Amino acid sequence: MNGAEWLLVLLLLHPPPADCRLSLPQPSNVSITSYNMEHTLSFKPDPRTPPDTHFTVQILSSRRKPWKPVPTCSWLVAGQTCNLNTAFKDPSDHYRARVQAKAVNHTSRWTVSDQFQPLTDTVLGPPNVSVSGCGNCLVLQVRVPTAGTLKHDPHLKDMYWQLILHVHRTRDDARFRLQLPYKEESRITYLQPGVEYCVTVSVTSFFTHKSVSSKPQCAFTSSPAAQSSVCVVLGLLCAFSLLALLLLVVALYGSQLSITLLGRHLPRPKLCKCSS
Repeated sequence: MNGAEWLLVLLLLHPPPADCRLSLPQPSNVSITSYNMEHTLSFKPDPRTPPDTHFTVQILSSRRKPWKPVPTCSWLVAGQTCNLNTAFKDPSDHYRARVQAKAVNHTSRWTVSDQFQPLTDTVLGPPNVSVSGCGNCLVLQVRVPTAGTLKHDPHLKDMYWQLILHVHRTRDDARFRLQLPYKEESRITYLQPGVEYCVTVSVTSFFTHKSVSSKPQCAFTSSPAAQSSVCVVLGLLCAFSLLALLLLVVALYGSQLSITLLGRHLPRPKLCKCSS
């Protein structure tokens, strides 16, 4: 037998794999992260991956099968991520994603991510917080943060359920923790007047306790001197108002009295009798 015949015999005895196109190394570290309901898939190409390789992404829903391609992530290059906000239509559903490397006439095996649920796996970022003094209390204002690609995610505000407050009194380093229901404006009461307090806020929901705290926001409660000054000003205003009212009553009564006395002292006109 010549060489060609021997090669034919070897191919008959040891046929090649059914899919001989699976020759590219598959990507690794396929993971989904979520921050303020912004869902991002990332992956790591194999070091042996050729430079002309691109990557495609598919997702699988636990309620809708089979795997479906993500149109915006069908031609990724190494180092790119995939935004899955529009792909994950139901935030309460469970999803998986997979990535495949592709080149001319070659593909890799799929690499599958762990299971992901948007509502429970997202991390709630720090809210926008401001504080101001109000006597022996602080007024706390909390706003939903603006998301990255979505100006206001429709599900994000609905997830805010409870505020976790860490309050720090700077004068003596005293600290305490509060839990309040979520409102855009709340009051932290029973504080010392004229003292600086710093407040750090994080939020939780019914679905997740994964959150990032805001930066400390500090403000002074109103000082006792300021409160007494306000009381003095209000007292003076009340006194001036009463005095003005008294003067007005006296003026009206005095005018009426003057008219009466004047009428008594003026000579009355004499009536003359005319004879016919």
